[in-house]
Amino acid sequence: MKRVRFAPSPTGSLHVGNALSAVINRREGDDFLLRIDDTDAARNVAGGEEAILRDLEWLGIGWDEGPMRQSERQERYREAAEQLGGDRFGRTTLLRENGTATYHLASVVDDADFGITHVYRGNDHRANEDLHRQLHVALGTTPPEYVHHGLILGENGKKLSKRAEGATIASLRELGFPAEAVRRYLDELGLPRHDVHYDLPRIRRLSVDTLEAMTDEELAERAGIPREAVPVARGARTLEEARDYAAQLEPPEPGPTESPETLERFRELAGAEPRVVVRELKAVGGDLRALRLALTGRDRGPELAAILAALPREEALRRVDQALQHTHS
Repeated sequence: MKRVRFAPSPTGSLHVGNALSAVINRREGDDFLLRIDDTDAARNVAGGEEAILRDLEWLGIGWDEGPMRQSERQERYREAAEQLGGDRFGRTTLLRENGTATYHLASVVDDADFGITHVYRGNDHRANEDLHRQLHVALGTTPPEYVHHGLILGENGKKLSKRAEGATIASLRELGFPAEAVRRYLDELGLPRHDVHYDLPRIRRLSVDTLEAMTDEELAERAGIPREAVPVARGARTLEEARDYAAQLEPPEPGPTESPETLERFRELAGAEPRVVVRELKAVGGDLRALRLALTGRDRGPELAAILAALPREEALRRVDQALQHTHS
């Protein structure tokens, strides 16, 4: 049985590269320990652990044990340091001046104590493997099997900054990408042997597919929009855009129109099927932008036919009449 661990530091929302490690460990491991590597107080962020738990739950990554916190095991690490001969192991510091364990000591002791058999982590940890094996040997414990995967890099081929667009799970959630799209992207990467460039456009395409596959009820619930607003949200690429599209059904601030003849023609066609209305207006050279502005107050958004389908005929006429009245007054 493979016993694995995912061990993020509580520094805020997960970087997509760290999330990839979590996905790999969950897929490859039979028993999954969630460990919070919080021994370095200077790096810890208030609410950082809670952000990580929220990200994992949002991505659908469950754990079988934990969260276990290294900050609660300092006495155990000091015991191990004594066994190794003190605060240093060769050139490596084991204990800081304040007596807390460094990353190397805490990780090796925890992997041994909790029976971790396989460690899946990024290539940036590859340089640590020899040292960790040596520490296991010195402690008389069996090292796990180390498997290192490629990192997710930015467009410039360098480390993807957390400040880059969509670089954290929280930012992807705020951008309105459904969790299924993000998880599918990470699943598609598999266990990359080499570094990969971050493909945010791929997540956007997966987001479109995910939204299209939702039932009307699911889309309304996930986007937090009224059921009757779903037709206008159908063309959205993200949940945030779906919310924005739905908001266009709210009555706009009345104002004059630059194309009263288009609105007058719309009044004559208003009883027809929405796509017929749009087609007829196009045929006579109507200003569809003017109609959109009268109906929504916006000059771009979902398909005009979708807006006409979602708005009751009487409400659409009321908004058009308001625009005409402000034009003639």
